[in-house]
Amino acid sequence: MGIIVAGLSGGCARDIYVSNAGETRSGEWYISQQIDPVTGAPLPSASVFGYGSNSYVDFPKLSGFQLTCFDGRPLARFSCSFKIGNDRESVFGYRFDDRPGHTDVDARVIKDRQMFVIEEPAALATFLSELPGSRRLYIRIRSLIAGRTSAEYPLEGSEAALRAAFANCPMPAIPAKRTS
Repeated sequence: MGIIVAGLSGGCARDIYVSNAGETRSGEWYISQQIDPVTGAPLPSASVFGYGSNSYVDFPKLSGFQLTCFDGRPLARFSCSFKIGNDRESVFGYRFDDRPGHTDVDARVIKDRQMFVIEEPAALATFLSELPGSRRLYIRIRSLIAGRTSAEYPLEGSEAALRAAFANCPMPAIPAKRTS
């Protein structure tokens, strides 16, 4: 009987591809350096966590911010444990430290309206240009169907997180500032 139980539980071991084994830390960031078992290619990413609030949710809940290269394209992904809105009726904005904020950011809602990504090259380049050296990121979403959402993330260690997450990914060019 003991052999059967041991054999069955051994089959339930979590695969390295979907676990956090091998993660390292840089300040507040968790940096993953996993290898894709199908292609043998690295799958780097970096994540940091904070708390998000929503006007329809009583208490703040855990929220995540991830930098990764998905299918050869860099992106910033934000996740909440409540609905944040949709593409048509939501407006995204963010601010690093005490710098001027960015409103009406080109972002796309995914996964049951609980996540959004910044992936459009110009919007992502602007976002990533302000990340290194920043201490904190504040995001906000205004939605006609899901109320107001905000989250704040500590960013200590972001330089190493950026290098690791996008080591094998082409970075978008930072748009030139207009002078007029």
